Amino acid sequence: MPHRINRRLLEASIGVLAAAAALGPQAPASAAQDPSARVFMVNPVQATGDQGLTDDKDAAGAVPPSAYATVALRNLDGSGALSGRWVSIRSETGSAARAVDGAYDYDRSSDQFEQVMAYFWVNEAQEYLQSLGFGSELPAANARQQSVRINQWGADNSFFTDKKAEIRFGKGGVDDAEDAEVIVHEYGHAVHNAQVPGFGTSEEAGSIGEAFGDYLAVSVGDHADAKYGWPRRTDLACVADWDSVSYTSSTPHCLRRVDGDKTYADKVGEVHADGEIWSRALFDIRTALGARTADRIIVNAQFGFAPDTSFKDAALKTIATAQDMYGAHEADAVRQAFAARGIPGV
Repeated sequence: MPHRINRRLLEASIGVLAAAAALGPQAPASAAQDPSARVFMVNPVQATGDQGLTDDKDAAGAVPPSAYATVALRNLDGSGALSGRWVSIRSETGSAARAVDGAYDYDRSSDQFEQVMAYFWVNEAQEYLQSLGFGSELPAANARQQSVRINQWGADNSFFTDKKAEIRFGKGGVDDAEDAEVIVHEYGHAVHNAQVPGFGTSEEAGSIGEAFGDYLAVSVGDHADAKYGWPRRTDLACVADWDSVSYTSSTPHCLRRVDGDKTYADKVGEVHADGEIWSRALFDIRTALGARTADRIIVNAQFGFAPDTSFKDAALKTIATAQDMYGAHEADAVRQAFAARGIPGV
């Protein structure tokens, strides 16, 4: 009689091994070799639950000390710069961040704080993908040194450019690299482009890209909270609670949400708005299958997307990936999530 493999047990075992490989040695001796740094625990609004926080022109006193955590900056190359295996930081606003006595001890009043935030959170996002098996059991997903530039000369806008495969973070209001969810959102675009060069050449593909960036930001932040024991005092589905305080008047402050009620019939032809249709489907897959299984399916499916993919084709590819990786139960959960959004043909 054939022996049936317990796929969930196998996945869990592989996940533990992959996570260990991605994060490297965690013994105190290893940690002591990595410079320490202060970063926001995702963002100050999430960490404190205070919806009344404001930017106050980068004032240190605008954010309480309880919003910060001290972390290790892993995978640095030893050059003394914020350059490492998975990310290289360049800033044109303020001098380069440097460790003093083994610590990058900046607060938000310093331009160097954003450099440290960008380094930590891009590295964290890549380590999370590797903990899911990408680069070991599954194909690597942007497992390269990601170039990041902080300038934008006062423009409050951030983006990924495929011309240089570079992420650029803007300034103005809450500076974009002060919010981990903005950082990881842009990294999501870099991941998509690494998986499918030139991804996003149609409106629906562009919407999927924005949705995945929002979803990855939520997923990586939630994973970090659990890993480090950080508090989260706002709704998980609210994206970029801190960055958005400068241009949203109602509370909770959210750039966008991943649990909205939009369907395909609500499409308006704008990628950020229409992305909320796709991100809700991804969030529902997460709810149905758990974060690890959902994220393995979601990211792995993207290798099969076309640069100009439609909602329908991307949904069908994601359903097929769930079937191939796990089986009928998981594929049906994925199908139901897309069907609930009114995606045609699923």
